[in-house]
Amino acid sequence: QLRFVESGGGSVQPGGTLTLACEASGFRVKLFAVEWFRQAPRKPLEEVACINKTDDATSYSDSVKGRFTISRDNAKNTVYLQMSSLKRDDTALYRCQAKPWCGYDGGAYIGQGTQVTVSK
Repeated sequence: QLRFVESGGGSVQPGGTLTLACEASGFRVKLFAVEWFRQAPRKPLEEVACINKTDDATSYSDSVKGRFTISRDNAKNTVYLQMSSLKRDDTALYRCQAKPWCGYDGGAYIGQGTQVTVSK
């Protein structure tokens, strides 16, 4: 089955850090741009970060810029999201998807996600 498998979520206090992983299952992640997005109750879906396939250029939403870092390890077939200075508003289900390029409308191989909860 072609999909991402996300991991690394959990509960953390405000100001804390977490690193999420998004491992490609059944395909080679280096062939795609990969985007992390998040879904929280009563909030619209938010595209958080994206990394291109050719030059590893990255882009971030304004809400996480300077706090989150996306990276990829093609040898491990995995994309990471390092999150620091976490805020309550970062609480969400984090998922990743493959795109032909960052900015493309739509995606594929979406995983089940990993829950991040930021609270005292």
